[in-house]
Amino acid sequence: MGIGFLHQPVPSRRSGQIPAGGPAGGIAMKVLFATSEISPFSRAGGLADVSHDLTVTLAGLGHHISVVTPKYRQVRNAGIPLEPVPASLEVPISWMKKPARVFSSVLDRQVTVYFIERDDLYDREGLYGNEFGDYQDNAERFIFFSRAAVELCRALDLRPDVIHGNDWQTGLIPVYLKSLYAEDPALKSVATLFTIHNLGYQGLFWHYDLHLTGLGWEYFTPSALEFFGKLNLLKGGIVFADLLNTVSPTYRKEILTPAYGFGLDGLLRSREKDLHAVLNGVNYRVWDPAHDPHIAAPYTKERPENKKVCKAQLQEIFQLKKRPDIPIIAVISRLLDRKGLDLIGRIFPRLMDLQVEVVFMGEGAETYHSWVREVKERYPQLIGVVEEYQGPMAHRIQAGADMLLMPSQYEPCGLEQMVALRYGTIPIVRAVGGLEDTVEDYQAKTDQGTGFKFKEYEGEKLLQALQQAVGVYRDKPRWKRLMERAMERDFSWEHSAAAYQGLYEKAVGKKRKQTG
Repeated sequence: MGIGFLHQPVPSRRSGQIPAGGPAGGIAMKVLFATSEISPFSRAGGLADVSHDLTVTLAGLGHHISVVTPKYRQVRNAGIPLEPVPASLEVPISWMKKPARVFSSVLDRQVTVYFIERDDLYDREGLYGNEFGDYQDNAERFIFFSRAAVELCRALDLRPDVIHGNDWQTGLIPVYLKSLYAEDPALKSVATLFTIHNLGYQGLFWHYDLHLTGLGWEYFTPSALEFFGKLNLLKGGIVFADLLNTVSPTYRKEILTPAYGFGLDGLLRSREKDLHAVLNGVNYRVWDPAHDPHIAAPYTKERPENKKVCKAQLQEIFQLKKRPDIPIIAVISRLLDRKGLDLIGRIFPRLMDLQVEVVFMGEGAETYHSWVREVKERYPQLIGVVEEYQGPMAHRIQAGADMLLMPSQYEPCGLEQMVALRYGTIPIVRAVGGLEDTVEDYQAKTDQGTGFKFKEYEGEKLLQALQQAVGVYRDKPRWKRLMERAMERDFSWEHSAAAYQGLYEKAVGKKRKQTG
């Protein structure tokens, strides 16, 4: 992944000092990026990759980026050396203060990552839960983390221009900055940007957990943290952050509606002027079939022949029928209803009638784990299954498959479809969220487009899209042109990072107007 590690924090740069090659036409910002996961230290989902790729790219543009994240068991098991930071935190939680140690490492020789150590809260098997469900004390775990992130700024005199929070696990940071720390000389001018990666996960807890926050009951109101009688940590970020963004233009529009707003659409409409959209990117240092060490043979848009070699390897790995004329459809996804697994199940026998092979990779609900095992038994030479996400195998599947299926109920951005495009693996997607924004629907009359889309969440509509894709696949000249167009698409993180730079500047400008 091109990650280099040092064991000393990156020296601070004062805001406004732009290094050579810094932000074109912009101001170099000091940003503290607060996230509950970051690769390669900890990962439960796509947020970890976004946290890594965005911060490294921003640092490359000349910004001084620090990251704060919990020190989970995964961090220790990653085997990457950490340096103790000579500062201990005393973090208020409820009516007491609890100590926390701080460690650091460096990404790409540019981004300092601070780890909050509190073993009773973070030294566990999973980041947010285990096979039995979410941890019962997640409220305390991430209230503590949010408060620790703010206290870290004081202990290390970080004085960031912006704190960039991500999802409900950091939702209290903007609340604290505008309440308990509003008059703190080191923090009162700090602006906040809050990114909603998935509105479906809100951090909802029993209202009596409010005491853990240190906030008074005046904050447990519909205009602040209360949500149908519960404490809503995501809502805190939405109400109190200076600026908001989500991760694709279409998802931004969707969450303003009752259909996709998860009960917060009214609040989001009240902040519509402050709500922006920045499409996530792809790390092409990692995802590039021309230089991918995990695949059978490299290939490019100009020389795509070796994709056939990758396909043959995939058929060998899963003991599928070794026929190059049979299209392979990949499903790289959490095995959940919201990812459209129920829709795939409804039409699966008819899908198999199209003479295809299907490879599943992912983990999720036990119902779907049982289902993929069942279809594997029913079609032993046509189905491949990996019941967890495996990085190197994901590369081999992307390179060897002909199509990628993502029929999501909703999809804030999505990464796999953007990766698939670069690998010439044609996406078949539901036209929602980032899938709508990144895949251009194929038009037979004009022979244009980069994939196949359907709108209504219906099995028949999905099947029609699959039938169209398989039909075009049989027309080799058309399919080759489709692959070439797909591989030309560019979703580099540089575009996204430049947009975040603009939001940081906007947030700082807004904060300065507020504070004088």
